[in-house]
Amino acid sequence: MQLALLSLLLVSVAVLAVRAVTRERRQYGRFKRLTNTRMRQRVYGRWLREAFLVFGGLSAAMLLASYTFLSPTLQDARRWPPVAWLTGHLSGDFGVGVGVGIGIAFVVLLVLPVILLRRQLEEIPMVGDISALLPRNRSELVYTSGLALNAGLVEELLFRFGMPALIFGITGDAVISFAIAALLFGLLHLYQGWKGMLAATILGLIFTVIYVLTGSIVVVMIVHALIDLRSLVLIPVLVNRVHRANPTGASRESLAEAD
Repeated sequence: MQLALLSLLLVSVAVLAVRAVTRERRQYGRFKRLTNTRMRQRVYGRWLREAFLVFGGLSAAMLLASYTFLSPTLQDARRWPPVAWLTGHLSGDFGVGVGVGIGIAFVVLLVLPVILLRRQLEEIPMVGDISALLPRNRSELVYTSGLALNAGLVEELLFRFGMPALIFGITGDAVISFAIAALLFGLLHLYQGWKGMLAATILGLIFTVIYVLTGSIVVVMIVHALIDLRSLVLIPVLVNRVHRANPTGASRESLAEAD
């Protein structure tokens, strides 16, 4: 049993490594040189389909192989002393109140600074090399919205749900399992540079804490999607007014370059 789980984990890590090191980075380098909306849309669409199929497929395989470990993984993580202390102090109505307060504070901190500073920002503040990903007009905005929602769904299924359970089935240690999954989540963002990888790793750990404390993968999916929507939709709309910009047509030169 453990050998089968280990084999699946190694294959999955190999697929993710190839995607991060060779494919995603090379594709992103080409994408940054594209100036034509129609070609950018084609790449956005391909990335959206590939991410859904690759991450969704790996998630399905891991969940089928390790579904019996889902609950034990979560329970073992909750027995870790720092987590046990938190859950012990956040139980009952007090815990619900704290959760609601944190949720409201999260939304306020996520959105309010952008709204207040939108007229003072000359460019969008970014952590990591993600400027090329941002939409430039309303036609591209549809695709970046899809990328954000898709990331919240399939990446959380993989890195916070299926993969930790699979690794727990091998190691028997939930803390190690969640930590490895968060690290791999960060490494997947290699194309964003070391700052982007570091930020993604930290976010991965935050998503892990939210999942362990709430016990709901849906909550983490929503939080992840909101963060990505903020970066790929809300800020470009408020700061750059991309929803008002008209797309440009495809030129022969840009078509040749993309091909």
